[in-house]
Amino acid sequence: MGGGKIFQPSNKIRLTNVSIVRLRKGGKRFEVACYKNKVTEWRTGVEKDIDEVLQIHQVYTNVSKGEVAKADVLQKCFKTDDADKVINEILMKGEQQVSDKERHHQLDNMFRDIATVVVEMCINPNTQQQYTVTMVEKAMSDIHYSVNANRSAKQQALDVIKQLQEQGTIPIRRAQMRVRVVLSAKDGKRIKKSITDLISSLEDEGHGEEHEYTCLIDPGKFRELTELVGRETKGAGEVVFLNSMELKENDSTPM
Repeated sequence: MGGGKIFQPSNKIRLTNVSIVRLRKGGKRFEVACYKNKVTEWRTGVEKDIDEVLQIHQVYTNVSKGEVAKADVLQKCFKTDDADKVINEILMKGEQQVSDKERHHQLDNMFRDIATVVVEMCINPNTQQQYTVTMVEKAMSDIHYSVNANRSAKQQALDVIKQLQEQGTIPIRRAQMRVRVVLSAKDGKRIKKSITDLISSLEDEGHGEEHEYTCLIDPGKFRELTELVGRETKGAGEVVFLNSMELKENDSTPM
């Protein structure tokens, strides 16, 4: 035989751009191989396509060695040998294996993402203008906000807003939502009082075959308004979201 090397197939996975999620159950270790940055998106509902999350649709006892978990072991530990159900449990409950450097980088990115969402959602009530991301980041540092990598930026932004308001770190409130309520003429007259009780201000009102109200509303009242309109018009009326800003005209405050 010649002196050339003989390459034999290997079931080992090359750890390139791989994030391992590990769960211990029934005294055994189970792992799945995922794409980096996709696990959190899956847990928060941002990513819904499992194929965009998993590198390989398989349950392992050791990803790096390519050791696949046997069906009888899955049945014993998870009470099912359905790989999809097991994978979902591992993704939702398992611990993502990342280096300290990667974890620090992820938390830094999430910290800025949270600040960015706060900027998009809020204004300074004294000036009617947005804060910059840098100003919000400083305020978050002042209240010693601790980032949770398993919650979405929007969920944590709502926590930040609440804490900033409670501690009075900076004057801040949610920007009013501008919406248009479209109703039949009959319904418009009948439920106008109920609508005005929920809104902050009525900016414009149009009458004809349909009644249209353009108004500002607190974001926390939006669902209540849509439920009111749907219930009182039996689904015939609608609430149209226009924008979420009420900034001063010609305001060009940077993000």
